[in-house]
Amino acid sequence: MSHGLEIHADGSASFVSARLDAWHRLGTVTTGALTAEEALEKAFLSNWNVRKVGGVHAYEITEHGVTKIESDDYFTVRTNPKTGMTERLGTVKEKYRPVQNEEHCELLNLLVDESGAHFETAGSLRGGRSVFVTMKLPKAISIAGADDIDLYLAGLNSHDGSSAFRFNVSPTRIVCANTQHMAISNAVSHYPVRHTAGAKAKIAEARKALGMVWEYAVAFEREAEKMINETLSLGAFERVCEEVWGPLEPNPSVRTRNNHTRRMNTLRHLFENADTQANIRGTRWAGFQAIGEYLDHYAPAKDAEVRAHRVLTSSDITKKKQAAYELLMAA
Repeated sequence: MSHGLEIHADGSASFVSARLDAWHRLGTVTTGALTAEEALEKAFLSNWNVRKVGGVHAYEITEHGVTKIESDDYFTVRTNPKTGMTERLGTVKEKYRPVQNEEHCELLNLLVDESGAHFETAGSLRGGRSVFVTMKLPKAISIAGADDIDLYLAGLNSHDGSSAFRFNVSPTRIVCANTQHMAISNAVSHYPVRHTAGAKAKIAEARKALGMVWEYAVAFEREAEKMINETLSLGAFERVCEEVWGPLEPNPSVRTRNNHTRRMNTLRHLFENADTQANIRGTRWAGFQAIGEYLDHYAPAKDAEVRAHRVLTSSDITKKKQAAYELLMAA
């Protein structure tokens, strides 16, 4: 599937999870804590030997043999962890320096040592062009004493030159496991990491990344508590939903009208009656959570695998959650 988890020819997925969650059927599920090295190994992220090649001296090894690549461009290739074949990943600049998945283990393990976090997931996206590892922080946030939020620190890297190695903070609501996607501020929700050598430099990077987490937690808690302390009527919630998904078009088809009706009925139920809203019902925070829960768990999907890919990778879900957040915060 485009832009989804990497699925190998033998049907295995480049994904590992330390618990049963929304996408656990896609890869290896473990019990107990993982080290960074174990996460990479179980998600087939080890021994890729990502390297930069280019010019008329570049060659690509495929199942059909060795092919000479006539190009002045530089690009990255890897050794496929399952087949051993060389695969092209992306075009890069001459100064680009590949950084192996293993090179991040040291920094990620430092984050665990510094914070008490533990590894939860790791995987490969877009055919190996991007990789991710997520860590769960040990301390949850309690929003106004009524709603608990777990914090995750995700390490993300690309091997096609599309982005630098960086950390993102991702809060997840414990009661229904929907990911929040609240972009409060780029300054505290994203942190790029320099590929520096030396233990002292790596420790400094780890501490800066953790500092970002705690800053984000403070900002997140402040804005969430503002939402949980303000009421939201059903009519106002419905108007927010119409803004997020757009109004029903004039003279819609029967299918479009039915889809719209089913979505609104589900959203109303989640807002008014769902057990997951028990402690926060009737608030702006409940409105935001109902929309998030719908997107993560109730929006139509062909099967569990499609839903899992979408939750992990869809920019549309992120945009809708951010739109809901901004609408509910602004009112």
